Amino acid sequence: MQLVLSISFYRFGCMLASTAPVLGEFSLLTLCFTPLYCAALELKKIPYEREDVDLRNLPADFVRLNPRKQVPVVVIDGKTFSQSLAILEHLEERWSDKPLLPSDPVQRTQAREIANAIISGIQPLQNGGGPLPKLLEENLTGMTALEWNKFWVNHGFTALEQNLGSTAGKYCVGDEVSFADLCLVPQYINARDRFKMDVSKYPTIQKIAEHCLSTEPFKSVCKV
Repeated sequence: MQLVLSISFYRFGCMLASTAPVLGEFSLLTLCFTPLYCAALELKKIPYEREDVDLRNLPADFVRLNPRKQVPVVVIDGKTFSQSLAILEHLEERWSDKPLLPSDPVQRTQAREIANAIISGIQPLQNGGGPLPKLLEENLTGMTALEWNKFWVNHGFTALEQNLGSTAGKYCVGDEVSFADLCLVPQYINARDRFKMDVSKYPTIQKIAEHCLSTEPFKSVCKV
């Protein structure tokens, strides 16, 4: 039986929608890393719907889906999933005809390693929706929120820049888009636009991210 795939993205200030008959039912809620999932879905040619939610004033429907009140959340066939890399892995396994991981096992591991370093090692430490801004406001660190964010992005990007020296081609790992690029681009945008960092200090990261942003689907989804 064919059902309508419904993927809903919840974040501040943007809305788009499209539907098409595919197998399964799929809803997704996310915030600052929305381009990550939009790009993955576009690359895999999976249609989706997108809506808004204000995470500062959480609706009851959101809390019912994820009592932890965190994003992202994915609901597929009535089952709820969370955590960015777990979601990407599910998309990769279920829609495997357009892969987002290299076929070479070494490169596949490298792509996962880079993606995990960004999602787990950089993004949570500069997450405006987490508990850290409150702690900073209470002067527990002696740093402003912006200083804290810049410190951890710089820390992560400095290490990543060295890692990419041995893996990068046009993209983070070779010459094909992978999980690594999907995770890098939103974090790069945060650094460049939100935190006003000098991204030229990380030339390989800058080259890869700007290349992605000049091509589809990144060019379109990152404008939203």
